[in-house]
This record gives sequence, structure tokens and C-alpha cells, in this order.
Amino acid sequence: MKILKQYRTMILVAGVLTFTACAHEDQPKESQLDFSQPAKTELDKWISTNYLNPYNINAQYKWDQNKVDNNRFLFPPLVDKVQPALNIVKQIWIDSYTEIGGADFVKLLAPREILLVGGVNSNSNGTRTLGIADSGQRITLFEVDYLDRKDRANVTEFIHTIQHEYVHILNQNKPFDEQAWQKITPGDYTGTWHLEVLQTSRNLGFVTNYARNNITEDFAETASIILTSSKEEYAALLASITSADGVAKLQRKEAIVVQYYRDAFGIDFYALRDAAQRNTTNVVNN
Repeated sequence: MKILKQYRTMILVAGVLTFTACAHEDQPKESQLDFSQPAKTELDKWISTNYLNPYNINAQYKWDQNKVDNNRFLFPPLVDKVQPALNIVKQIWIDSYTEIGGADFVKLLAPREILLVGGVNSNSNGTRTLGIADSGQRITLFEVDYLDRKDRANVTEFIHTIQHEYVHILNQNKPFDEQAWQKITPGDYTGTWHLEVLQTSRNLGFVTNYARNNITEDFAETASIILTSSKEEYAALLASITSADGVAKLQRKEAIVVQYYRDAFGIDFYALRDAAQRNTTNVVNN
């Protein structure tokens, strides 16, 4: 028994020596991995100057399949569409909040990344997903390739996306009064909001059909629709509602939004709206 045990030990030692020798022989003399940093393009430098350095926001346009839904037909934006889109976002969203909220407002309360996608993110129910806010750290913007800065309606729809998603980020930082909001239209939220008629939704006190999805989307839609409308345009929206009760409910929601911005962040919401409208006009006319 003792001899057999010693024999097994010798075999084991020999095996370890053989494995070590082979492993040593297989080692490459130099690393095969490329650790060099790719050269920055002029677009990359522009992003660093206008987003990363002043606001600590990384604007990502290069494709990363781990950051998108691979079950959908999505693709990266055309390179020549990236800077114009980011310019629009900066002028209307960042510059407006900076003007009214202060130089460091967006820097302190912002997604750390904006991800740009070229194509349409279509849903099986016939709707389009225009943007996604991911845990307050990333905002994904779709349809970048179709953005036309001379078309105010197109620009407004695009900016509405980031205004809406940014409201979610603000709410994650400082919650709004959900209990007060819930009492206004408690029984009219629905998972089938996309099947509703817009006029019916507004008569019930909702600014859009999507606002009927849940109270957090309702708050974000109410705030972002006002921010992307002029004072006159929003007054016309209210005037189009044929139910006095619906108008009153929507005005109560508007009041909560205005108070939230004032109390939580010291921001005059209507001044923010006016700045966004002025900057939108500058984008479209220049």
C-alpha cells in the first residue's frame, strides 16, 4: 500500500510538471490584445467640448449591442446626423435649464449618457418608442436619422422625448406629490392607452393618451407637453377640451407641476417654458 501511494504521488508530480511546461510553451511572447485607444474624431472632440467636459454627459453614437434591444430592428445613426441632433438637444434642453436653473443644474442632475439610435423603435401595438430613461443614468433617443431642424413640429416631437425622460430623472431625485396627483383622475388610467381617442382623454383631464398609462407618465407628459408648447399653444389645447371638468382637472395637474419645480428645484416653470420656446425658435430659424 505504501509503495502504491508513492507511485501515485510520482505520477501526480510528473503531470503537474508536464502541464506547467506545456503552459509555458503556449504563452505568446507578446499580448495579442489591442489596448491602444482609437484616435478621436472631430465629432468626438466636439462631444467632449460640448457635453462631456462641461456637463459630465457622454453622448454615445457608436454602436453597442449591449445597450439596445437586439430583438428589434435598430441601427446606429448616420454620423453626419449626430452633431446636428446633439446641437438641438443642447440648445433647447440643456441651455434652457442652465439659463433658468443655474450653470450647474444639468451637470448635477443629468443622465450620465445620451445614447443615439438612428431608426424607429416600433412596438407590436402600432406605437413608437421615442425615448427611454434607464435608471436615471442613460437616456436613449431614437429616430435621429429623421430629425429635420427646419421642421418645428419634428424638432418639437424629438425634444419632447428628452424633456419627458428628464422629468423622470428629476422625479427620481425628488419625488412629486403622487397622492395629490392620484386624487385628480384616479379611475381613468389604462394599460390600453394607445387605443384611446385623444379628445376623450383630454375631456377626462389628460394632456395626451400616453398620460393615461400611469401617474408617473401622466406627470412627465403634462410637464413635457407644456415645456414644448408656447403659452398660446397650450391655451389653445385647453380651449379645445369640451368638458369643463376635464379642463379643471388638467389645470390642477399643471399647478402641481409648477409647484413641484418651484419647491424642489427653485425653478420658475413658466420661465423655463419660455426659454425652451425661444431656443426652439432659434434652432428652427438658424
